[in-house]
Amino acid sequence: MTKPPVTISLCMIVKNEEQTLARCLDSVADLMDEIIIVDTGSTDQTKTIAARYTDRLYTFDWNDDFADARNESFDKATCSYILWLDADDVLLEPDRERLRSLKRHLSMDIDAVVMPLHLAEGEQGEPLFTSRRIRLVKRERQYCWAGRLHEDLVIPEGRIVHSDVAVTHRRMEDHTLRNQRILARWISESGKLEGRLLYFYANECFDRKEYAKAAEAFNRLLGEPSGYREDRITACVRLAECYLHRGEPEQQLDSLLRSFRYDVPQADLCCMIGDWFFTRKEWSTAAYWYEKALEQRGVSGLRAVPLPCYSWLPHVRLSHCCANLGKLDASYEHNQKALQYLPEDPHLLDNERKLRSAIQNLSSSARPLK
Repeated sequence: MTKPPVTISLCMIVKNEEQTLARCLDSVADLMDEIIIVDTGSTDQTKTIAARYTDRLYTFDWNDDFADARNESFDKATCSYILWLDADDVLLEPDRERLRSLKRHLSMDIDAVVMPLHLAEGEQGEPLFTSRRIRLVKRERQYCWAGRLHEDLVIPEGRIVHSDVAVTHRRMEDHTLRNQRILARWISESGKLEGRLLYFYANECFDRKEYAKAAEAFNRLLGEPSGYREDRITACVRLAECYLHRGEPEQQLDSLLRSFRYDVPQADLCCMIGDWFFTRKEWSTAAYWYEKALEQRGVSGLRAVPLPCYSWLPHVRLSHCCANLGKLDASYEHNQKALQYLPEDPHLLDNERKLRSAIQNLSSSARPLK
C-alpha cells in the first residue's frame, strides 16, 4: 500500500514584520503545501509582503494573548501537518534539505516533531545557544496553544519524535516592553502569582537586571510543591547568576547544586560549577566537573542551553586545569580536542605551540646524562 504524502501547512502570526518576513518565507515557502498568515495589527508593509507568498492572509483582533492568535492560525490549516514559525526565524540550507527529507519520510503515525531552535550564532555562523521546541504537529490531533506570553503547544498525549531540522532565530527587535506590559496585565487579571506565571515574572525581573526581585521570585518558584522540571533547572541557573551579580558566591554554588534535585547533572551545569572552582584556582575540583560535562552525550530536554558546554568548552577549561596541575600531556590532548571544534582559533593554536614546546623542553631536561 502506497504511503499517503505528508502535506504541511505553515502557520504564522505576524505584526510589523516587514524587515524579516520575506527572509523567513524565502527560506521555507517552496517546502510548504499551504501558508497561513494571521496578522495581529500591522501598520507597515507586512501584509503586502505576505500577500506575495499566500492568499491565506487573515486579520486577528489583538488581545494581548499569543496563544489565542496561534490557535486562530492553526484553525485555518487544512494539511495533514502544521509547522509554525516566527517571522524572525529562518531555515538555513542544510536544514531546508533536512526538512525536505523529513517530509518525504515522516510516518503518519507521528503526532509531533521536536526540532532545535538556535538562538545565537558565533562569528562563523555556528550555533552557540539552543533550545528545542515542538515545531511540527499532526493537524487531526487538534493540539492547542496555552499561555498569553511565552506560549507553549500542549501535547497531553501522542507519539513524539526528535528531528535534526534546526530553526535559526535571528531577532531584530527588542520586545521587552511589550512583554512586560502583557505580563503585568496577565498578573493583574490572574490575581495570583504562582506556577509558570511566577516563572515568567522572575525571568522578566532578571532581564531587567533587577536581581534581588528575580532571586526572590526564583526562590519562591523552587519552593512550590510541583512544577515543570526544566523550568526549575533554568530557575536554578538564573538564580545562580543573580547571586553572582549580587556578589554572593556561596549562594551561587548552592543554586547550581540545587539543580541536581530535578535531573542528573547536565553539561552546562557541570561547566558552571567547574567555572566556580576554576576562578578560585581549585584546579583538581574544577577538572572533575569539566570531566563530568564531557560525560554528557548531547543536549536533552527542551530548555535553552549554551552549546559550547556540550562540545569544546570543557576541553579548553581542562587544558588550563591540567597545565596548572603540571599534566602537560593531558593539557595538550584537551587543547587538540578543542581544536577539532575550533580549528582556526588563534588562542588554541597559540596554546598548541606553547604546550608542544614545553613538553619538548621537559622531555629534553629529563634525558639522562651520557
